[in-house]
Amino acid sequence: MKKKRKAGGASWMDTYGDMVTLLLCFFVLLYSMSSVDQEKWEQVVQSFRRDTKSSVDIAPGQGTGLEYNPSDSDKITEEQVEEALNEIAKQVEEYAMQNNMNKQISVSQGAGYVFITFQDAVFFAGDSYELLDSGAKVLDVVAEAIKPQGGLVDELRVMGHTSQGSADKANNPETDRFLSSNRAATVTVYLQNKNIVAPDRLVSVGYGQWRPIAGFNTSEERAQNRRVELMITGINPNSMESSVDKYFTTRTGDAQDEE
Repeated sequence: MKKKRKAGGASWMDTYGDMVTLLLCFFVLLYSMSSVDQEKWEQVVQSFRRDTKSSVDIAPGQGTGLEYNPSDSDKITEEQVEEALNEIAKQVEEYAMQNNMNKQISVSQGAGYVFITFQDAVFFAGDSYELLDSGAKVLDVVAEAIKPQGGLVDELRVMGHTSQGSADKANNPETDRFLSSNRAATVTVYLQNKNIVAPDRLVSVGYGQWRPIAGFNTSEERAQNRRVELMITGINPNSMESSVDKYFTTRTGDAQDEE
């Protein structure tokens, strides 16, 4: 009587086959990694990194004609920044000229910035910080001029000014400061709603009566002091981050070092 052969006698062949298959897969994986595209690999790695620079949903420059990314600073030239600022100044000046508002709106430029001055009557009635409809139309023009260049703007600072009502007596500080600050904030909010630059690049400041450009003796002098100013600063092409980002990055690093 023949003995029955035990089942599974060739099971070692299954194990050997599995091992060979695994080795083949391993070498295929090594080969594929040796020829990986460096740029695509960096993109994959970057996608797993958490962005710690901002806690808001709106990225710098989002919603503008030219989005700004700090890593692209090496691709931007000083000539491009100056050209963008020149275009903003040109459009605002043309609007003022076409609408006979040269006395109410003035534009000046310096190295890396555009400075626009509006007499307070353009935006507000006396002792009010409620934006006039006519003032909103002017700001619409300003927003249209800035938006295509928004990616090259480092900071848009809105400054509110009042005038001393009497030549020999300073204004009440509470009334003075709140009026200038509220006017600057009103203009800032209006421009932010236009999405022309990232919100963290908008700044509003109220100086009250303390930055006059004329005297306090006549109504004409006091009218010159009552104004709203915009200072538009271009980004620095030689820096990998804006001055705003650099400031808060430095402050965050200092705070961590103290801990």
